[in-house]
Formats: sequence, structure tokens, C-alpha cells
Amino acid sequence: MAILKIARMGHPVLAEVAKPVGDPTTPEIRRLVADMLETMIDANGAGLAAPQVHVPLRVVVFQAPADRNDALSEEERFEATAPLTVLINPEIEILGPEREAGWEGCLSVPGLRGLVERSSHIRYRGVDHEGHPIERIAKGFHARVVQHECDHLDGVLYPQRMGDLKKLIYETEVRHWLPRGEPEE
Repeated sequence: MAILKIARMGHPVLAEVAKPVGDPTTPEIRRLVADMLETMIDANGAGLAAPQVHVPLRVVVFQAPADRNDALSEEERFEATAPLTVLINPEIEILGPEREAGWEGCLSVPGLRGLVERSSHIRYRGVDHEGHPIERIAKGFHARVVQHECDHLDGVLYPQRMGDLKKLIYETEVRHWLPRGEPEE
């Protein structure tokens, strides 16, 4: 396994639409997935998409660990954690009109956070690196992470989803945007 170099905003690979994976069980895909997981964990990320490591394929990895729940606003708290997940050729279905605003960061946009409105209730489908089907319903932070990572597969970074660029801030300034008494991430 290896820690891969993460593409930063402005690199052309992040603006491409990623290609579907034909066979998710090949040694090349298994190696990519292992390297992506190691890279995500090393970078302390909640998710990582293949285009972020310079590979334009429809592969994402993510997790919504319970300890991140404590740092979220009441509206963003999720019902359950998302296990460490490998999702290949994902599809997202929006399950309701409700949307939530939440602060997002990205390994490809280091040092910044932005307030992004996303669908709060989704279903996602795909397969894992062993070819097993995955289908889950997600809410809150879990839903946000999946949507954020799948956006990378379509060449979209979170600042492009923002309605108000005044709410694109440096991570060091997050404390000015939190209600008094709310912990920082």
C-alpha cells in the first residue's frame, strides 16, 4: 500500500467526469482502493474520491465515524455512523425535498471550509471492490459525505455548490461562525 498524492483545486483531473469501472475486482482496482484508504486515513479525511488521487475512475471511499458527531450542529447530526465504505460506480437517489446547510472541508481544498446546502436524505447504490452490491439510506453527515465524494466523480468541488461565497472561509476562522458554546471540529 502507498500514500498517494492528493490533487488540489485547480488541477484538471478534478474537473473531469470520471469513467465507470468495468470490473471492480481487478488487482489494479483492489490496489487503488487499498492506497485510497491508506491515504484518506493518513490525511484524517472523512472521504476520498479516485480523481483526488489523479485517477479518473468512479471510485470513492468514506466513513462517518461516531466521534465526528460531537462536533456537528444539531441539524447535521446523523442517525448512525457510516462504516468504512468502498463504493464503485455509485448512484445517488434523493429521498425528499429537505436540504441542510453544513460546513464542509476537502482534502483537495486544504485550509478552507465552506457552508454548503445539500439534500438531507438520500439512498445510494454501487458495488464494493469485491463486486458485492451496496445499497444504503443515509441522512445528515453520512448523506453529506456521500454527496461530497460523488460530486468529485462529476468534476464538482464543494465551492461550486455554495450559494454564498462569503461563507468560504479559512479553517482558522471557523470559531467566528460557530454559535457560542458549540465546539470546533
